Amino acid sequence: MTTDRIGRTTTRRGLIFVVLAAALWGTSGVATKTIYTLVDISPVSVAAFRLALGAPMLLAAFRYTSGSRSFRIARADFAWMLLVGASLGMSQACYFAAISRVGVAVATLVTICTAPVLVCLFSAALLRERLTGAVGGALACALIGTVLLIGVGQRDAGPQVSASLGGILLALGAAFSFSVFILVSRLLANRYHPLLSITVAVSVGAALLLTVVAITIGVTVRYSWAVWALFLYLGLVPTALGYALFYRGVQNTTASKASIASLVEPLTSTGLALVIFGEQLGSLGLLGAALLISAIVFLYRNGSSRSE
Repeated sequence: MTTDRIGRTTTRRGLIFVVLAAALWGTSGVATKTIYTLVDISPVSVAAFRLALGAPMLLAAFRYTSGSRSFRIARADFAWMLLVGASLGMSQACYFAAISRVGVAVATLVTICTAPVLVCLFSAALLRERLTGAVGGALACALIGTVLLIGVGQRDAGPQVSASLGGILLALGAAFSFSVFILVSRLLANRYHPLLSITVAVSVGAALLLTVVAITIGVTVRYSWAVWALFLYLGLVPTALGYALFYRGVQNTTASKASIASLVEPLTSTGLALVIFGEQLGSLGLLGAALLISAIVFLYRNGSSRSE
């Protein structure tokens, strides 16, 4: 097998890991929506418990898989890991705050569609990743598909569409924070065991969000067993397993491609909503889903080396 072919296979494997991670992230929407039907809780509290329960699971997985490896981290790299964790926590906090001001449709649209654009621009400038025509075309296709997918059925959203400037700025803050998360994750990807990096990041994000909750509304643990079961699911599957897969994937693909592949998250959320909650998609939604899937398939079929 030639070097180019090996590089292409490795990149495809990395892309698959990111797609799987995004699919797991997409299941968090259904779990969170179920939690809201069971208890009156702040969205930031849900995010805080999600990360707080995911952190020890990631730590246990790291200790099991790394053998004798320790938590030795270079001082400069530890600062980068703190930045990853802070950006992860801030992205969720800003996103949930944006939802409270402009609604789910607008907040999701601004956050999810802006982040890949920022990643592609920043990765070209900071990581020297080349933005090829294939990646640019896949990005455009994925963004259009996401707009159609998320925006379907929102014509009568009323106040959601007339979004306030503050809500838009918060959504842009969420997109910027998630972009920082992806870029710095890519920077650290090949320096440490992937579970070590994400364990530190999730722990920092959890500490940040728990601090915000404690200061604003106070932390409570008086929830039913059903709610705690859903918290545990969020911590184990979309967080621990999802982010572990993501870190494994970005070791072998570019930040630009990883950000585009992460758009599978709204596709998964929409598909689950159709099956579980009986929501309607319509022709435009189906077109958006097709465009989004086509973009991912295009990246998979045309991937070459990770330095592409």
